[in-house]
Amino acid sequence: MATKMELAPLRPWDDFFPGTDRFAKPDFGDLAKWNNRMISNLLYYQTNYFAVALVIILIVGFLNPLGMFLGGAVVTLVFMGSVWAGENKATIKNFKRKNPTLFVIGVMVTSYFLLSLCGGVMVFIFGITFPLLLILIHASLRLRNMKNRLENKIEGVGLKKTPMGVIMDLLDQQEEKINKIQDFIENKLKELHR
Repeated sequence: MATKMELAPLRPWDDFFPGTDRFAKPDFGDLAKWNNRMISNLLYYQTNYFAVALVIILIVGFLNPLGMFLGGAVVTLVFMGSVWAGENKATIKNFKRKNPTLFVIGVMVTSYFLLSLCGGVMVFIFGITFPLLLILIHASLRLRNMKNRLENKIEGVGLKKTPMGVIMDLLDQQEEKINKIQDFIENKLKELHR
């Protein structure tokens, strides 16, 4: 089903940072649950995350425009090369699907190494890694709400496509959710026809 890309709405800041009662340490023993929480939050709060990252990138870019351009170009090229390799090499695709966090860390370490050759390490740390770290910490700690879960199910079924959904697809993180939702819908339809 082809759907057009749409930008998710900017969530209210009091929902994005509601208070300590809506944040909790993830269950490190259940990596699947933690991964699900992160993906759900990344999809639901994606515009807020993009806004936070953009502010940090603009500040660093203002202080060192050439370094920020170089850093962004290197990370983009390494990510695109990694995604291409993941699509064309079965072992990399399998690793990417089972270990998305390690895959992203690998992209970042490779980017760091390449930028260290050019002398752009500080720009990389503050302009690229710091926003990603803030986003991943928030996505890990923020508890989901019902609206968040509903929005993610709509995107997972394919009724809506957003920029973060495309990134999740490139990291092979949507396929499982779509299959689960499809199985759920098929089971409900079977129950109705009985």
